[in-house]
Amino acid sequence: MRLVILTLAAGLLLAPLAQAASTQPQAFLTSLEQAGKTGAFAQLQQRQRELLVQRLRRAAQPFDQQGIDHVRQGVPLADDTWLSAQGYDFAKEQLQQADIQLLEGFRTLPQSLLTASTATVARINHGASPALQDRAVLDADGIAFLYYLADALGPRLGQAFLDAYERGDLGKAVALIKASEVSTAPAKKYFDYPRPFLLPEKPVALVADRVVVGDGKPYTASAGAFPSGHSTVGYTDTLLLAAMLPERAPALIARGAGYGYSRQVLGVHYPLDVIGGRMIAQYNVAHYLADPAYRRLFDEAREQLRTALTRACGVALAECAKAAGVDQDPWNDQAAFAFNHYTLAYGLPAAAAATQPIQVPENATVMAVAMTPGLDATTAQKRLAKPHDVAELGLAPAHEQWQRLDLLSAIHKP
Repeated sequence: MRLVILTLAAGLLLAPLAQAASTQPQAFLTSLEQAGKTGAFAQLQQRQRELLVQRLRRAAQPFDQQGIDHVRQGVPLADDTWLSAQGYDFAKEQLQQADIQLLEGFRTLPQSLLTASTATVARINHGASPALQDRAVLDADGIAFLYYLADALGPRLGQAFLDAYERGDLGKAVALIKASEVSTAPAKKYFDYPRPFLLPEKPVALVADRVVVGDGKPYTASAGAFPSGHSTVGYTDTLLLAAMLPERAPALIARGAGYGYSRQVLGVHYPLDVIGGRMIAQYNVAHYLADPAYRRLFDEAREQLRTALTRACGVALAECAKAAGVDQDPWNDQAAFAFNHYTLAYGLPAAAAATQPIQVPENATVMAVAMTPGLDATTAQKRLAKPHDVAELGLAPAHEQWQRLDLLSAIHKP
């Protein structure tokens, strides 16, 4: 991928674009911050943080950023013994090569798009509130675990999820979800794209850790920028849990978008990196869900998870998963869904009108059907083909459709 140099002139030329785009996510980010101040959602967030930090303190040696980067999830949270006994071949190397091919269109992008991408991460990074920065650090350092998913489940189900997760009652689902993540290391090496904070112009500022280690040192990252590995993990986790918990699927998809957004808050990724991460996560999850051998494991894990959450809730799962209102359940609100829509293209310059139907990628309907009880493949195909005014960024025609795919709009019934 060609490098972008953000000059002062380019920044001034793009200022109107950045100002227009900045209004898109702001309503949701404001409601998220407000919900985190008091009440049940704030209590859920606080518990998420405490459990994550406790787990990291026990596992990270030493308890600093380098130690945290080497932490891996295991017992009692994940039932790796069960998963290993199944003998399933995740075919990671084949998927990694397929992911690179899917992203090939990112190697030849117009300078205007690359410059706008840098301007966008600069705006997001410099405009982030301290609360949003702290959330981004927690997302980053919690990558080995699934604690971050709880706040997309609403206060009641979210607390039940944390209870069951800590007891190891979700072990099969936890093991399968984390094992389904596909490393972006080969793609990063292939594209060799520098991170925003490494550009000579320094368009972003690194964020201090006030909430995990709490030493005030800046959160940083190594290896290439493209695609975003954290975003790939976040989208993979949320998509698979959404297929297991369709009652909360829209909120979980929005949470995946929030996880990717946090990488730009930290100044370690561009929006194009996050978009690339979402694309390959969708491709990988769709691939797995279309595989009968994987689905047998998935169905077993899903049944365990739903049974355990019902027991932890003490009521029917549908009742426990009900929306609690924007002040206590911000990820399940229309503003969150609009935020998710914004992240599909981040207001970047479109290469063509966003009105052409989408050529639905192979297996994409499998995801939509899994997340929407009663939805048949034909209807899912029609819903996914709708453009939903998602801009096309000028990728190769064979792969651009994953970028434009609006899964949330396809499954959500207002």
